[in-house]
Amino acid sequence: MKFKFEITQLLISLIVSPVIFYIIIGIAKLAGATYNISHGDAFIIWLLLAILVRLSISSK
Repeated sequence: MKFKFEITQLLISLIVSPVIFYIIIGIAKLAGATYNISHGDAFIIWLLLAILVRLSISSK
């Protein structure tokens, strides 16, 4: 049962992280910044944000 819980938390973090990423990029674009992010950079940022989200929602 713990395995299902861990998988659902992982999937939630993988879904939430690009939303956070694009919100931050959108706010920066509204402020006037321009970014040219390659697919590899976006993938690495996506994974790092997923780890951050996963650590923030984990119960201690």
